[in-house]
Amino acid sequence: MIRLHKEGKRILLQFLIGLAAINFISLYFIANEIVQNIILVISVILYILVLQFFRNPKRYTQVEEGKVIAPADGKIVAIEEIEETEYFKRKMLQISIFMSPVNVHVNRYPISGKVKYSQYHPGAFLVAWHPKSSTLNERTAVVVENSQGVEVMHKQIAGALARRIINYAKKGDLAVQGTDCGFIRFGSRVDVVLPLDANILVKIGDKARGGEQVLAELK
Repeated sequence: MIRLHKEGKRILLQFLIGLAAINFISLYFIANEIVQNIILVISVILYILVLQFFRNPKRYTQVEEGKVIAPADGKIVAIEEIEETEYFKRKMLQISIFMSPVNVHVNRYPISGKVKYSQYHPGAFLVAWHPKSSTLNERTAVVVENSQGVEVMHKQIAGALARRIINYAKKGDLAVQGTDCGFIRFGSRVDVVLPLDANILVKIGDKARGGEQVLAELK
């Protein structure tokens, strides 16, 4: 049985009602049975596609101090040194995960600790793999400090299809590694920003598994 995320329940109900109405109308105003069946099949396929987008499978996080886990499912598209100008204002390492519409779109805290910073930024909707999407697109930035005083940022970045970023993190919250920190509707990207001395354990092209896969170790 598909386990659904809370963010999808209202949308799925509205979508179901809309599709039911379309099929009801087709039964009464379209005499051709073949056309009616085509509309029904398309409706079922569309509903299944939207249903799988809001799935929320259980993930089993082994909480470990000093380990950074993937905040999202998707493909690792960049591992690079950046000049982080929003919060750290120094050079940092960034791991970028591209989430296609078929990925699980739940976002999870990469580390445990205290939320030191949480900020929303309006912006553009460039394709999520565009190099400038991290700074130009609609996005949120959240910084969590662990018990050793090491801070890690994760950024939710809207893509060409995404039009709604949901961020649960508030400054002062206690974050628990692997628990939900937000959701992005449809294709998008999540960046993890780490200290330069972090030991990266993944490579470009790897498939990340949110809540379980270890991306890096902190010194």
